[in-house]
Parts: sequence; structure tokens; C-alpha cells
Amino acid sequence: MTQYPGTAYPPPPHQPGGHPGQVPPPQFGPPPYGAPQQFAQPPMVPPPSASWELERVDMVGGTEFGLAQLRVPPITSGLAIGSLVAGIGAILVSFVAGCFGLLGGGEDWGALVTGAFTLLCVLAGGGAITAGVIALRQIRRSGQTGRVRFTGRGLGIAGIICGGIGAGIGLLALLLGLVLQVS
Repeated sequence: MTQYPGTAYPPPPHQPGGHPGQVPPPQFGPPPYGAPQQFAQPPMVPPPSASWELERVDMVGGTEFGLAQLRVPPITSGLAIGSLVAGIGAILVSFVAGCFGLLGGGEDWGALVTGAFTLLCVLAGGGAITAGVIALRQIRRSGQTGRVRFTGRGLGIAGIICGGIGAGIGLLALLLGLVLQVS
């Protein structure tokens, strides 16, 4: 095996029909005749769910085709779930604000930190109330259209209640922190 001067690598192997070191041209287009074909895998189609039922079939005029409409199970509203999560978060943050109001009541930082956490819980509570109201409207209207039916009315109501309670507790914690700061 001969080494080229100045390199630590051996020479490339000899290719038939070319010179040593010559790179074969890239292959473009279809493979040569007789070469094995490689096909892409077809996309996987999920089997029909047991909850899917054929509601009706409408024939398309002038053709032999039809439009099948399936009955889809109801979906829980994401806004209702988000409303409940934000409401629970508002309650938790309001308890943190109350703890800072009690701990920092005699200090200079108590009312400031309590006010920051109260602002956070009022914003989260307001968001929970807004999302809950929109979710209830979405759920009420979904029964009228006949399309996708949304459920989760109880989650939306619970989110509204938790958001209001969280904002109220946060404001009471701020009031408590201010009273302890002044006295």
C-alpha cells in the first residue's frame, strides 16, 4: 500500500471504469431496470373507533359517490378545563399572598410583596372567570348547531367560582397586609 506524500490516509480503492481516486457520479432518476424497487410505506389509517357510528349518507348529485356523516362523541371543552385550572391557581396564589401578608406585616416589604401576589391572583381569577363564561357560551351553542358537541358545563361553572374565590381571598390578603403594615 503506497502512501501519498504529506497525507496520513491510504489512497482510495480502484474503481472499475475510472481512475484511482475518481468518485462515481451521483445516481439521479429512477433506479436501473431490474434493480429492486423501494416503495414508501403507506400512511397508517387508524381503525374506526367503536364510538363512531354512521349517521347518514348523502348522495352527490350526478355521480355515484356519497358523503358519509359520522356521529362523533362529545368533546370536553378545553376552555372549561383551562378555567378550572386558572381558578385553582388563583386560589393557591391567594394563599401565598396571605402568608406573605401575615409574615411581612411588621416589615417594610410585606405590603409590596402581598400586592404583587394579589395582582397575580386577581389576573388569574379574572382569566378563569372570562374563560369559564366563554366556555359556557361555547357549550350552550354547540347543542344548537348539530356539529361537534362540547361538554364540561360543570367544569366551567367550577372555574368561575374558583376564580372569584381566588381573587376575593387575594384582595382580603392585601387588605390584611396593609392593615398589619399600618399598625
